[in-house]
Amino acid sequence: MVLDFPIAFEKMSGTGNDFVIIDNREGLIPLEQHPELAKKVCQRKFSVGADGLILLKNSDKADIGWDFYNADGSVAEMCGNGSRCAAKFAHSHGIAGKKMKLETIAGVVEMEICNGDQAVRVKMPQPFDFRVGLSISLDDVEYPVTYVNTGVPQAVIFVSEDNVPVKKWGRKVRFHQLFEPKGTNANFVQVLDKGLLKVRTYERGVEDETMACGTGAVAAALISAMQKDMDSPIEVITSGGERLTILFDLQDGPVADNVFLQGPAKLIYTGELTGEALL
Repeated sequence: MVLDFPIAFEKMSGTGNDFVIIDNREGLIPLEQHPELAKKVCQRKFSVGADGLILLKNSDKADIGWDFYNADGSVAEMCGNGSRCAAKFAHSHGIAGKKMKLETIAGVVEMEICNGDQAVRVKMPQPFDFRVGLSISLDDVEYPVTYVNTGVPQAVIFVSEDNVPVKKWGRKVRFHQLFEPKGTNANFVQVLDKGLLKVRTYERGVEDETMACGTGAVAAALISAMQKDMDSPIEVITSGGERLTILFDLQDGPVADNVFLQGPAKLIYTGELTGEALL
């Protein structure tokens, strides 16, 4: 991999979902090198380490565009927490104002810096492909499963406690024949109170539990509204212990309009990648 080092980057976290963000509007990192760069840079202990790599680029449809990659180098259609971090990056670097639009594979999403710059709200792509009445056997117990695409495919499974084997069960759900060929994220959802959920997510592309998943939190909230008689807004406690707020209008169909994801986006550190970070 021949690149012009050092490469400036920022490490950001959206409720524990962490990302390496690089301003690539000048095209210094060629598209064909993105997947390998993501795999190298996101490797924990040997490089920066992250759940994903965000390369900001110019867009003729929005204020900014991105190329988003999971830690394994695969492309993700959308990432709720990643988009919130990208918004804070773009605003802090003068790329966009407090209200901005981001072009993703899942469509153009609207974002806003709010709560005194302490939070970012994202208007999510309209959810689609609701599937109910599914079931999967996990450790010889049959669990009802509901599926929805919230920008990324999501399976939602309600559990009575949160100490489930997320990696083991999540991997089985992620690769289950019901969700072939693309697979799905797996969300294990515990109802704590009216309007309050605990969600643990196994993410495809990371192939492990992550400390948070924005699109998964949205899926969990929408399915809880449908099946657990909850109303907007719904708060989600992530695996990392922080909270996301999901707001929405749920219609018959089911159809969900005006879906927003809100939560903190934190700058962890700034740095420069050297060639040795990719060894």
